[in-house]
Amino acid sequence: MRTTLRNVDSSWLRMDDATNRMVVTGVLVFDEPVPVKRIRALLKKRLLRFRRFTSRVVEPASGVGTASWEPDPDFSLAHHLLVTKLPAPADEAALEAFVSALLSEPFPPGRPLWQFHFVPRFQGGSALVTRIHHCIGDGLALVHVLLSMADGMPEPPADEEGSDLPWEEDENPITRTAAWALSLPRRVLDGASGLLGHPGKLAEVALIASGGAVSLASLLALPPDPPSAFKGPLAVRKKVAWSRPFDLDEFKGVGRATGCTVNDILMAALTGGLRRYLLGRGAVATDLDIRGVVPVNLRPAAESHQLGNRFGLVFLSLPLGIADPLERLFKVRRRMRELKDSPQASVVYQILWAMGVAPRRIFDLVVDLFGSKATAVVTNVVGPREPIAMAGVRLRQSMFWVPCSGHLGLGVSLLSYAGKVWLGVQTDAGLVPDPERILAGFEDEVDALLQLQREASP
Repeated sequence: MRTTLRNVDSSWLRMDDATNRMVVTGVLVFDEPVPVKRIRALLKKRLLRFRRFTSRVVEPASGVGTASWEPDPDFSLAHHLLVTKLPAPADEAALEAFVSALLSEPFPPGRPLWQFHFVPRFQGGSALVTRIHHCIGDGLALVHVLLSMADGMPEPPADEEGSDLPWEEDENPITRTAAWALSLPRRVLDGASGLLGHPGKLAEVALIASGGAVSLASLLALPPDPPSAFKGPLAVRKKVAWSRPFDLDEFKGVGRATGCTVNDILMAALTGGLRRYLLGRGAVATDLDIRGVVPVNLRPAAESHQLGNRFGLVFLSLPLGIADPLERLFKVRRRMRELKDSPQASVVYQILWAMGVAPRRIFDLVVDLFGSKATAVVTNVVGPREPIAMAGVRLRQSMFWVPCSGHLGLGVSLLSYAGKVWLGVQTDAGLVPDPERILAGFEDEVDALLQLQREASP
């Protein structure tokens, strides 16, 4: 009855700690109040068909090896669907405070790693706060799960484990590269603690292997990100905030005027918002770049219904030192195009795969190594283009936050839905106690780009 976690899913499970829970958190807001019995019936019919939502994670008894999925013998939906009443005035600030408090909460031991908190009354409707551990699935998989709960969608198929991607086979050279990288400190360095101080040694051996070795070496050669208000020792407490909705057509208009994609514009506006925040806390160096870790989907379309993690990561340098919005936009566009054809995402996926079975001290060192090379996690998810309904009620808004792996203190999520775009920010409260100021800077940057477009229009 047990199923071993895939290596990559195991990596996300192992990254979980008190200062950064590896949990994908979402907020769904409904236009009208929804009876809780309807939500309960929806989850029973649609969500619990996926076996991972009724299975708990069991560590090997010997303490050696990979954890497994096991059906929870005491599973009850009552443990996972909780009804919550927000304190008066039950407004957006109250919901943000509630979500912020949840980000640091661990799941109850011995149960499946998810919980939904249902708020029956919120701004004339209802809200549903979803928390799902990253080891269950990545953002694309979880979007598929949520879409399968929408009214009018076909019955979801019974969950099948499916096979791992073909390149996970041991004979693949990229896999061997990652395996070499992770086993090197035990065989070459006298004590794994020397790895962080000597990344060149790791890159040197990686160059011997074939496949993604050059890309791996270039990753390892990246210097640590510079100090900033966004980077430092983490506290346990987190804070979240989300922006007002923006019209997607406005971003498309700027894109037509500049030859940039909507994603280019969103990333440039985010960069400007982060710059404005730092300016509010002091000066910003003209050469300041910070890296955002950006997930890249590697999942074949035929496997979009399967749970699990099928994505790599790329390191995007955000030019905070550039003051001019247009110059900043074009710099971001150029850097994003350079990454588009890079094998970096596939190589990082292979590293995550190998980390799933690496000794704990090697695992921690690699997480620290890659965490030192970035400041933020930045995710952009394209939601449904048309409004959808769940449990008979239209979904007004959706927002989510991905976990900040690698001991990072800043997470940024961009989500489009039904012609609107939202920005969500998750921060470590000890580093950035006021994420709403980042949102204000982002909104000012969007307004500045829109004004430039209007001035350039005939």
